Amino acid sequence: MLKENIKQLRKSRGLSQEELAIKLNVVRQTISKWEQGLSVPDSEMLISISEVLETPVSTLLGETISEAKADDLKAISEKLEIINLQLSERRNMKRKIIHWLLISLCAIIVIIFITLVLLNSPYMKWNYNDPENAVLGVAFHSFEWIFIRIAPIILISSIVGIVLTRKKT
Repeated sequence: MLKENIKQLRKSRGLSQEELAIKLNVVRQTISKWEQGLSVPDSEMLISISEVLETPVSTLLGETISEAKADDLKAISEKLEIINLQLSERRNMKRKIIHWLLISLCAIIVIIFITLVLLNSPYMKWNYNDPENAVLGVAFHSFEWIFIRIAPIILISSIVGIVLTRKKT
């Protein structure tokens, strides 16, 4: 049992005897002797082999290694299909959220722009001798100055984002 299990697990991992020997810090002939049943590894080496081959020691010692059954493969494929559907739904939900956030951002920019146009910079007529009006006027003017320069870039980027995140049919 042990000799067949070591050989089968080594081959299933795509390892040559030499590669397994290097990982276990033994010579290739030692692996060959184990696989021919001429010698057996000690308990510490069994643990090392199980770690390298990523299998429990019990499998190495006696449990036979069988190919995956068709039912197991079918169950795994069904689980993978469910996972793929869930990932697809998450992606679609994120896309919808981003799409509507971009639409909202465009609407907010347009509303602020219309408000600024309708207000026609009322702070220009304020009496700046009053300190409160001076501070408020400078703050309003700064906002307007920054908004007029940055809003078109954000608006164009948002429109491109809306087009890119629309639902493709």
